[in-house]
Amino acid sequence: MFTTQTIFDRYQQVRSRFPQATGRSDTIDIDSLLDIADDIDAFVFDAFGVLNVGEELIPGADRRLTQLRERGCAIRVLTNAASYDRTSAVAKFKRLELALSDTEIITSRDATLLHLDSGRWGAIAAADDPLADLPVTCIRLGDVSDDYDRVDRFLFLSTAGWTDQRQRLLEKSMQRHPRAVFVANADLAAPRDYGFSREPGHFGHQIADQFPGMVRFFGKPFPEVYDLAERTLPEVPAHRIAMCGDTLHTDILGAAARGWRTVLVSQDGLFAGHDTQEFSKLSGLFADWRLKRI
Repeated sequence: MFTTQTIFDRYQQVRSRFPQATGRSDTIDIDSLLDIADDIDAFVFDAFGVLNVGEELIPGADRRLTQLRERGCAIRVLTNAASYDRTSAVAKFKRLELALSDTEIITSRDATLLHLDSGRWGAIAAADDPLADLPVTCIRLGDVSDDYDRVDRFLFLSTAGWTDQRQRLLEKSMQRHPRAVFVANADLAAPRDYGFSREPGHFGHQIADQFPGMVRFFGKPFPEVYDLAERTLPEVPAHRIAMCGDTLHTDILGAAARGWRTVLVSQDGLFAGHDTQEFSKLSGLFADWRLKRI
């Protein structure tokens, strides 16, 4: 079972695979993002643990985005969610009643699809994902062992329906014939109303432990999603962009590696109920600012 401590420990174990960032040695506490709005031109938000938990909007998140817009700040959402295509991602935020345009939402799935090359891909995906946005030939993987051996590469989009048995089928196929594995969501876990879910990064790092150099991760903290975000903010210098997230090893580390400013949100995400300063000291990862909710 995932806990905050076990998730943090695993991130520490696999940290050598992450980008390097020059860290701070302390964090400044603030009451709200309005306290730093004069210093920031663009706020980039993680979704889970910052704007929503599961399918529920965190109280006040919609109002804060409106207030930041009124202060002249650009808004972006940068999410590692890769289970569904762009249309579905946009629809989710509409259900949460967040006023976001299509162009303000950047997903790790977007970044991953830009890097798929030719060949037959084995897709690990939710059963109701039509995979219509994939620009390649793919086979949906499940419980048929032979299907794993028929593909040239693997694409891990979602853990919906993924089981330990299917993970073993993937590992055995990799043992017979090592191939590239693209993991479209680098998160180990995500906060839900029942606890933490296992995300593609969890399984991807298990593969990477056994097959060094064969796994490529997308999403925070890896650079491709930051490339996409910066393309939508061409006039904003890196030090005037602030990443607001709940996870030190993805949101904070990845943004710091780009030269962005960082805000750790503590109340509803990975560190809910914990003193984040202790985790920052252990990891050496300190956000510029810290607050409970945005």
